[in-house]
Amino acid sequence: MTLDISSAPIASDTTDHAPPGPGARIRWAQDLSASLVVFLIAVPFSLGIALATGAPLTAGLAAAAVGGIVVGLSGGTSLMVSGPSAALTVITAGLIARYGWQATCTVTLAAGLLQLLLGARRVARTALAVSPAIVHGMLAGVGLTIAIAQLHVVLGGSPQSSAAANLLALPGQAAGPHPPALLIGAVTVAVLLGWPRLGRLPGRAGRLGARIARVPGPLAAIALATTLALALDLRLAHIELPAWQPHAFVPALPHGPVLGLIAAVLTVTAVASVESLLSAVAIDRMSRRSGDLDRELRGQGLANLLSGLIGGLPIAGGAVRSTANVQAGAQSRWASVLHGVWVLAAALALTGGLRRIPLAALAALVLVVGLQMVSSAHIRNVHRHREFPVYLTTVIAVVAAGVLWGVAIGAGTAVLLALYRLTRAHVDVGTGPDGSVTVRTHGPLTFAAVPRLSRALAGVPAGAEVTVVHDGSFLDHAAYETLHSWRAGHQDAGGRVSLVTRRQDDEVLDPDGTVRAGSSPGPHRCRAWTPWVGHHCIEQQEDPHGRLLDGVRVFQLHTAPLIRPELARLAREGQTPSQLFLTCADSRMVTSMITNSGPGDLFTVRNVGNLVPAPFEPGAADDSVAAAVQYAVEVLEVRSITVCGHSGCGAMKALLDGVHELPGPPTPLARWLRNGRGSLDRLRRVPAEFATRPVVDPVEQLCITNVVQQLDQLMANPAVERRVEEGTLRLVGMYFDFATAQAYVLDRAAGTFSPVEARTEGRTEARTEARGSAHPETRPGGASAGRVNEDGRVPSGGAGEGPQLAA
Repeated sequence: MTLDISSAPIASDTTDHAPPGPGARIRWAQDLSASLVVFLIAVPFSLGIALATGAPLTAGLAAAAVGGIVVGLSGGTSLMVSGPSAALTVITAGLIARYGWQATCTVTLAAGLLQLLLGARRVARTALAVSPAIVHGMLAGVGLTIAIAQLHVVLGGSPQSSAAANLLALPGQAAGPHPPALLIGAVTVAVLLGWPRLGRLPGRAGRLGARIARVPGPLAAIALATTLALALDLRLAHIELPAWQPHAFVPALPHGPVLGLIAAVLTVTAVASVESLLSAVAIDRMSRRSGDLDRELRGQGLANLLSGLIGGLPIAGGAVRSTANVQAGAQSRWASVLHGVWVLAAALALTGGLRRIPLAALAALVLVVGLQMVSSAHIRNVHRHREFPVYLTTVIAVVAAGVLWGVAIGAGTAVLLALYRLTRAHVDVGTGPDGSVTVRTHGPLTFAAVPRLSRALAGVPAGAEVTVVHDGSFLDHAAYETLHSWRAGHQDAGGRVSLVTRRQDDEVLDPDGTVRAGSSPGPHRCRAWTPWVGHHCIEQQEDPHGRLLDGVRVFQLHTAPLIRPELARLAREGQTPSQLFLTCADSRMVTSMITNSGPGDLFTVRNVGNLVPAPFEPGAADDSVAAAVQYAVEVLEVRSITVCGHSGCGAMKALLDGVHELPGPPTPLARWLRNGRGSLDRLRRVPAEFATRPVVDPVEQLCITNVVQQLDQLMANPAVERRVEEGTLRLVGMYFDFATAQAYVLDRAAGTFSPVEARTEGRTEARTEARGSAHPETRPGGASAGRVNEDGRVPSGGAGEGPQLAA
């Protein structure tokens, strides 16, 4: 679902036009600072991209200014910065070589119009359907092509017309380099690679290096290389900035085959749109905001339209500049707009200084950027998803045949790989000690797998008891007929056949299609720990320990491989939870589910009735809870403590029934429940209430009153009291209603519980604010639980920074 910009602002709009005040002044200061950082990165980068394409260098600055101002004002991702795109470098260079610069401006203009049309048709999310392996492969191929071409400039020569020609000419160029150009290029590369490492130097040098490294690396590299060239009076080629003459950049109609021109426009549109949308998604995740992709596409289209009109390069959203913008503390879209203003001022006022920059320095900068587009993280990601053949094919094809053919060949490879996997099936036949036969199929059973399936079934002895287990991936009509025809024949010969379909989540389908919960083969077919699916058969099991081990086996098979890297990290680094979560031992309370948290997020303490024993009370105190609280507060240094009660609490029912006051020697349970006498007293004096509904019964009223009381009893712990008074620890009250799956948060000032909002894509469920509740960053569930964006939406993801897994 996308948002209509006429009715719903994007994440940052609530701050872009906020009334003046201290907060607004701080945001403006942060935006101003971030804009200067991005400007210092954008100028050398834009000049380098223009140099690599063969366009006038002013075209790079024009595109950076237009991208910053136009997309900044009209785009859908408030913190993304747009400008000349490295991914479009090879495409633009080819268009300039084939059609000329003015005709390339026309292609850019047409691509902008097409982007506007696509944005108006709300098809932005369709671009995200492109396989990441193809996108990353395209970027890597473009990066290698750029690096190979710019290496010639660093060596003192000129690049050839294609990557293949550059590779063939490289040995000769390397045999006779131009020493001054090579020196300047080497200095630029060394500064670019070493600049971020200045802060890692030991001692005082490291502290000084960290302050120096705040200057953007590209700016430092170009400045140092230019200074060195001037100091040594090296004879080098420098950049040429022509006087700004708008009439010289008026778009001209390209001359050539119509199909070729259409292909050029579609290529620029596709590459610019996909790169912009993928970057927008990444920046939204990084900044924990939610943007409008269709609005972003329209903003990119408007920028390309204007850039083509005034003689600028094609524009796309860039991850490098956008990441720098976020890391520099940008708060709104005005950081991007101001960066564009500074670039425009530099283009008009600093042409004299820019002309002193050596071409070799810009070429070295672009060379490093090109090599960085070959990301090892992307390679590991596509390899993990078994898409490396698609990635490698795309890279080679882009380098050898260009972006358009490279992407087409990569897409074809992805289709062939999908077809191969669709027709790939394994059939395994095993015989048990009692003579029973198990036929297991893995992968989709299509017509292509019928011969393999028929051969396996033909080898089953007549009259044997057979279980056919299919993994549930796919079963077409031909395979279905083969399987059921063989089953009928085998049963006619006196055999028995059981057909079971086991999906990856261990659901088992009977032959009639009825869903049963399944685990490992055994005396039952019910999945152990999913009562909302298999409660009707769990009670039939006679061995609870067997159910437990079945659940562990399912975990080892399916879940452990997914969370093993995160658990390994936690094993190395230790636990650093930010919240202590104190709740009831009730089996229905699944803390990780209701807080959307994962390993390492919550330090959890559970007991009967979520009670916090008051210290030093004879016969009722319990050191285990106090010890856990002290450990969490003083050793782990948690920033919040949440006490969470729940509906239908048995401990609260027992308190109301007076179990703790029964005559005779008190049982352990009765002694423990005496810790709840303060909650009974509070219930008589000032019972807690809900802000939006009445309480259901006395038990529920005691449940929420007990939460308030336990928060007060927490303050009797000296460690808690000290941290709360220092302002470094917050206490949070929460209540969970099982019947409605609704969580409520305590407003300490009003003494009422308000429902936690569920907001998705601009729509609000149970819209009630919890006034005075805990700070968003200290609510249960980690950094994002209970936290809302500036547009009122909850950010995606769970409590931890690691991968979030569904139960």
